[in-house]
Amino acid sequence: MDRLSTIVGAALMCGLATQALTAQERPAPASTELARAVAGDPPATPQRLRLVDRPRATGPARDLFNGRDLSDWEGWLGYPDPAVTYRDDPGSSAIGTARRIEEHFAVRTVDGAPALWIKGETWGSLVHRADLRDYHLRLEFKWGAKTYAPRETQAQNNGLLYHTHGQPGAVFGTWSPSVEFEIMRGSTGMIVTVGKDVRARTTVAYDPGLIEPHLRYRLGGREVDMINRTPTWNVEAGVDAERPVGQWNTLDLYVVGDRAVHVVNGVPVATVKDLAVIAPDGSRQALTHGRIQLQSEGAETWFRNITVEPIKALPRIVAR
Repeated sequence: MDRLSTIVGAALMCGLATQALTAQERPAPASTELARAVAGDPPATPQRLRLVDRPRATGPARDLFNGRDLSDWEGWLGYPDPAVTYRDDPGSSAIGTARRIEEHFAVRTVDGAPALWIKGETWGSLVHRADLRDYHLRLEFKWGAKTYAPRETQAQNNGLLYHTHGQPGAVFGTWSPSVEFEIMRGSTGMIVTVGKDVRARTTVAYDPGLIEPHLRYRLGGREVDMINRTPTWNVEAGVDAERPVGQWNTLDLYVVGDRAVHVVNGVPVATVKDLAVIAPDGSRQALTHGRIQLQSEGAETWFRNITVEPIKALPRIVAR
């Protein structure tokens, strides 16, 4: 399977099919023009990035996974048929929290140690109860053996969603509004805005190997305002730093206020700033805290060693 086909299939799964959008959800003119401007840039050369000035913890680290049960987590399931998730009128109700949660999220032993198991068949999320701000989150994940994608081109897909707020299922009946540290084969570390009122800014370059509008994170690149369900709704990771299927990967998420840094296996792959929500009066309000979600989105996934420690500053990304 070629790389472009994989990304196209994953994008379709993530709701890029414009026929599902209402008139109010069509791409905003400003983001469309910006996407076209990026696509008019010359192709960017690959960057080799490294992380410097890692912050020291300002307090003790704590485990978000106790290794025994899901007492600190809440499960939520979307529609029984994930294929209707991005439709304006899915014709069914979300499963929610009442039924069959234990069939989709559990604590099991893998590689001789306890881990969180996410089945991935029905889309939804496992949400931690803690409201977090100014932190360094570290976790390990690896793919399981099963995938539930409806098309051959779909990559294994999951996600670490942070600054989660609002009601369960508020986004497509399946997730809460948040910012996503994408976990997807070939795209781990991608930035995604989850929810129509979530905003973020980052810097990008033109990459013709991606689907339109060809946005890949680039240190010192063109700044874009990320808006869900527009051409700037997600920005690909600067580089694919994931290990082969079957191996454990380490993700580091650094968050201070309305800024964040995404790191995959020690490699910085994206920075994001000006995280915000659009208030009912239309004003942009900083998004600085929230819960985390571990997605269920089509692939069996294992998570372990989930820790968080307080910090007051972000590390920096520099070019080698």
